[in-house]
Amino acid sequence: MIHRALFGSIDRFLGLVLEHYADALPPWLAPVQARLVPIADRHLGYAAVVAGALKAVGLRPEVDDSGGRMQAKVRDAQLAKVPYTLVLGDRDEQAEAVSVRLLDGSERRGVPLQEFVNHLQAPLAGKATAASLPGA
Repeated sequence: MIHRALFGSIDRFLGLVLEHYADALPPWLAPVQARLVPIADRHLGYAAVVAGALKAVGLRPEVDDSGGRMQAKVRDAQLAKVPYTLVLGDRDEQAEAVSVRLLDGSERRGVPLQEFVNHLQAPLAGKATAASLPGA
């Protein structure tokens, strides 16, 4: 019998990658790159606009439209190790901006949407890190 472990080596590799990154994958590798958390139901329309802008450039956003409280949604995103959590409220909608929370707990408010989209595209090309977020 010939034994081949094609998938065994892939499993070990993925295990090493997850261990190396402590389950917090870099944005280019994360299945969900940004989770959008509207503060209230009236912000769902703006969340759809932001998600559309991110999808238009090939990114993977997810809108959290569950009925929970905003703090619980942010905590869930942190526990899921989503690289960027975008909290969207009235000020953000009026200014066409986003408030960004990173996994390390830092937060940047009022980042223009197009500036954030450009920033998020850069790690995909290997040109930036989360520390270089506009307004840092």
